[in-house]
Amino acid sequence: MKQTDLMRGMSLPAVAVAILFAGCAVKSPPPLYQWNGYEPAVYDYLKGGKDPQQQIDALEKALQEIRAKGATPPPGFYAQLGMLYASVGKDGQAMENFDTEKHLFPESSTYMDFLMKKKTKQP
Repeated sequence: MKQTDLMRGMSLPAVAVAILFAGCAVKSPPPLYQWNGYEPAVYDYLKGGKDPQQQIDALEKALQEIRAKGATPPPGFYAQLGMLYASVGKDGQAMENFDTEKHLFPESSTYMDFLMKKKTKQP
């Protein structure tokens, strides 16, 4: 009788450990946004390391990759792309990207409206 009590006493911690490890094996949800190349592009922009057109090309390529995965670009992605387009004189594409940023991330509306008004006021 004592041996069965001992076996029961040892099996309880083993079951608890097995449940703990089974809980850790749960697959985590996919990330909310895909950051493909966005962070290095912003760094290059701030550092002035690359030509704006090279940065545009890199972000456009990253955007195609993100869309191919069926994912969403992070907040600020379209705003950055819009600012780059504005810096090379492509105002139509800049406004389009600012508008996309504004609609995807409503919390950016105030800043996007500011950028859009600023760009339309310049000669």
